[in-house]
Amino acid sequence: MSSSELLRVRGLSVAWEGRPVLDGVGLEVGRAEYVVLMGPNGSGKTTLLRQIAGLDPPGAGSISLRGRRIERVPPHRRGIGLLAQEVLLLPGRTVRENIAYGPEVAGLSSAEVDRRVEELLGLLRLTPLSERLPMQLSGGERQRVALARTLAPRPELVLLDEPLAAVDPELRGELRGELRRVFRELGVAAVHVTHDREEGLWMGDRVLVLLGGRLVEAGPPGEVHAHPHSVAVARFLGYSVLATPAGPRAVHPREVRLVPDGAGIAGRIAAIGPVGGEWLAEVALEEGGRIEVRGSGVAPYVPGERVHVRWEREVPLPPEEGPSPSPAQRG
Repeated sequence: MSSSELLRVRGLSVAWEGRPVLDGVGLEVGRAEYVVLMGPNGSGKTTLLRQIAGLDPPGAGSISLRGRRIERVPPHRRGIGLLAQEVLLLPGRTVRENIAYGPEVAGLSSAEVDRRVEELLGLLRLTPLSERLPMQLSGGERQRVALARTLAPRPELVLLDEPLAAVDPELRGELRGELRRVFRELGVAAVHVTHDREEGLWMGDRVLVLLGGRLVEAGPPGEVHAHPHSVAVARFLGYSVLATPAGPRAVHPREVRLVPDGAGIAGRIAAIGPVGGEWLAEVALEEGGRIEVRGSGVAPYVPGERVHVRWEREVPLPPEEGPSPSPAQRG
């Protein structure tokens, strides 16, 4: 085991009622590394997290923390924190008391508990809210308290299962930054699960893509985004995939431009509308196929209107029925 390695998963396979959910998954997480596990709903992300946390019966394969096998270790003895999508705080306890709960159960002295609580109140900017009850907090504030409570027992690794999915969109960006800042300052490792590709590519030191229970892509966020290695990964990352005589080609909507008549490939607007403060258009190309275009401001066209598109970069892909690549587990 590398001196910088904290978590190692090897050959992890899980099936429910005879249906494979995870198929030979392997991954590593370094100390203080923030790894984002991305994939669509049903890809096996939460199952993988629950295996690492020990919340489900162990599957085939091995899970090691600091070089020690933990598949048969009870969840409360693994030293792993878990922040779920649903915020569960003790309703009758104040913010301060919620954060103190874990260290108290762990048997820390009153002075140690107080020091830890004050540290986290300050780090997560919760000091002014310390005497409030959960019902008196906003959704974003409750999520910050839940994070502080998860971090209070000083876990070396925290598992985050869609932690921002239930947060209002206007608060999501702020909480993304808060999460990364806190984990960097504390030097705690994380495995963050999300189906939101923008969230994953923005937050991770390294990104893993899980599709159909298999780990199919791994690497630094910029590399994974710029160079998908399969049709399935390209589509998950938001690329348009075009069939060409030389094989499939992926084109990203942000790299497609609407250009004057005659300067590009002709097509018609099949659909167009606002998405996340931008506009997104689907163009049906006259030569066959469809491609998406993203832009800022007000949508400049309407459905049915004839346009021309152009792009400079294409990513060549293997045929869809070809074997999935075996990514390096460390990016």
